[in-house]
Amino acid sequence: MSGAKLLTFGCRLNLHESERMQALTGHLDDVVVVNTCAVTTSAERQARQAIRRAHREDPSRRIVVTGCAAQIAPQNWRSLPGVAQVMGNAEKLDAASWSEHALKQESRVADILSAPPAPASPVAEAGGHVRALLQVQQGCDHRCTFCIIPYGRGASRSVPVADVIARARQLVAAGHHEIVLTGVDIASWGRDLDGTPALGTLCRAVLEAVPDLPRLRLSSLDPASVDRDLWFLLAEEPRFLPHLHLSLQAASDMVLKRMKRRHSVRDAAALIEKARVLRPDIAIGADLIAGFPTETEAQAQETLDFVTRHKLPYLHVFPYSERPGTPAARMPSVPNAQRQARAAALREAGEANRLAYWQGMVGRDLDVLMEGAERGHSAHFVPVRLSKGQAERGTRLALRAHTLDEAGLVAEIN
Repeated sequence: MSGAKLLTFGCRLNLHESERMQALTGHLDDVVVVNTCAVTTSAERQARQAIRRAHREDPSRRIVVTGCAAQIAPQNWRSLPGVAQVMGNAEKLDAASWSEHALKQESRVADILSAPPAPASPVAEAGGHVRALLQVQQGCDHRCTFCIIPYGRGASRSVPVADVIARARQLVAAGHHEIVLTGVDIASWGRDLDGTPALGTLCRAVLEAVPDLPRLRLSSLDPASVDRDLWFLLAEEPRFLPHLHLSLQAASDMVLKRMKRRHSVRDAAALIEKARVLRPDIAIGADLIAGFPTETEAQAQETLDFVTRHKLPYLHVFPYSERPGTPAARMPSVPNAQRQARAAALREAGEANRLAYWQGMVGRDLDVLMEGAERGHSAHFVPVRLSKGQAERGTRLALRAHTLDEAGLVAEIN
């Protein structure tokens, strides 16, 4: 054995916090860590099943449960078979929590529920990844009716600019060619710092202070919070990559209102149009929820029409899943079969948009970060395969796309 076994559920942030925990638990060969997600009841069910399976396979190993579901309702996890400790989000990235002495202490539900959120710190993925994630923000101040994450992550906290720059320099020095800024709600970065700087301020500061960083990318972004500096970078800075992924959720004003989102359909359309004026080849993605409570067929069609009209190539589509404790869970629900059908229609439209977008890249020169000997992703996050030859993993190549197959673009060295 070589340290604790990590089982991770949920978002990208959970995944790279698990990487940090892996480094902190290298001395714990008899421990299984289950990093839970609270976004849906399905995610919680999968975590419970994993705990029971881990206990059946090796009853001698201690199980530690952490993550958002554990933070919100620690009492639900402590009684599961094999669980020795329940740990809140404020504790899981603290090395002291993983000492033998700490793990032998009894989990106290009241302590987990009342613990203040941990300060945001510039957590980054460990070595071995060609694309480094850099967490610059934690928590969320909004109260979307479908989401319980603010109760698991706390209020929005920002990593100071100097700390982000220092970590970015370390990542570049370690050989990373691309950094992805991530967090729970990165568009809220800076609102709790002196002077309330905006996310674009941070991006400009990183690019100016780390000139050897070739590529800076953003994770999911709230459409209501694109600031002036972000627009400037999109228009003028080639190292700021032409790829935006929007936390859109729906394209019906009535549904957005019931979700308590902060943007309208017109706002989202104007953002997409402006982004394409500034960077005509930009790749635009969106998160979408299908079958939100009270959504009518006409409202679902509004979202589908928006996806088709604006040709969004990268969609993350989720059939609505009830989350107990949220206002949406008390609203009149849409039958599950309709949720699934609406999700399938959105995915089909997104697939058509994606293939058309990729086809438009044929014949073009591409900046590709190689993630293997023959495969990588372009600056627009299009998958690219070398038609001949091989390259060293983690290098950037100038390639010319000459055809398209079911997996992406096929290219040769330019």
